[in-house]
Amino acid sequence: MSDNKFNFCPNCASKNIEYRDNKKWFCTDCGFDLYNNVASAVGAIIYDSGNKVLFEVRAKNPRKGFLALPGGFTDRDESAEDAIVRECREEIGYEISDIKYLCSFPNDYEYKGISYKTCDLFFAVKCPHECTSIDDLITKLSMEKSEVTGFASYVINSEEDIEKIPLAFKSANKALKSWLNKK
Repeated sequence: MSDNKFNFCPNCASKNIEYRDNKKWFCTDCGFDLYNNVASAVGAIIYDSGNKVLFEVRAKNPRKGFLALPGGFTDRDESAEDAIVRECREEIGYEISDIKYLCSFPNDYEYKGISYKTCDLFFAVKCPHECTSIDDLITKLSMEKSEVTGFASYVINSEEDIEKIPLAFKSANKALKSWLNKK
């Protein structure tokens, strides 16, 4: 059963709306279907030669104050690659390049009482050559204040290192482990 409840059909206002097949709402009066499709989101693991990774401090819920990888939801008619470049430009004020697809994981995203299912696609991005380290890169970043309240960096050499990071989302934890195991 979906966590998301509808009391009325959005098409005819009937109270005879049912959640079916764990994927859609159906109105038995007018035949209206509303699918509960998975949303796509992207994240960037921006790292340096010492395995130090860039994180943002979330400015809003869900998980305000926890750490996240730069990224966000894909827009309509946008590829995952274009989305991660745009999200990094918007959130951290930096134009990333030479992105490499890493992995994807399902995630739950709770927002204003609605539970969204997402498929989070992650990309690995080597720290740009003009920066000597992630900490050097951080000095060049500007944050989108509605999304980010600060930056952090952590050296990741083991899965234990990942477990110590106060991550906002389980998918980021899994992506960091995938990145670590592929290095």
